[in-house]
Amino acid sequence: METNNPRLTQLLAFYQEDPADAFTIYALATEYRKLDVTESRKYYEILLSEHPNYVGTYYHAASLYNELGLPEKAEETYQKGMKIARQEGNMHAFSELQGAFNKFKGLDYEDED
Repeated sequence: METNNPRLTQLLAFYQEDPADAFTIYALATEYRKLDVTESRKYYEILLSEHPNYVGTYYHAASLYNELGLPEKAEETYQKGMKIARQEGNMHAFSELQGAFNKFKGLDYEDED
């Protein structure tokens, strides 16, 4: 893909050098999120299938699925992310995913002051 986005160009070069690097794939998904949601989804799905323990993926991928009108896929992604975050002992990520999931489900009961 031709681009005049220097960051994206550099990330694509890194990806060509090492297509198995989870951080580069995550960075591409994040960068594409602002430019092309189809490409963003492609890279998030690479992470979900090839790097399932890369916990940071789940929050953003679920959010993207929800934006794309795929609530079942979003719910499934939040739930898998919470499970993996707990397995990895990453309670910060678990808490963020749980909060986002509760909001997604309309279960955020925080009092508005």
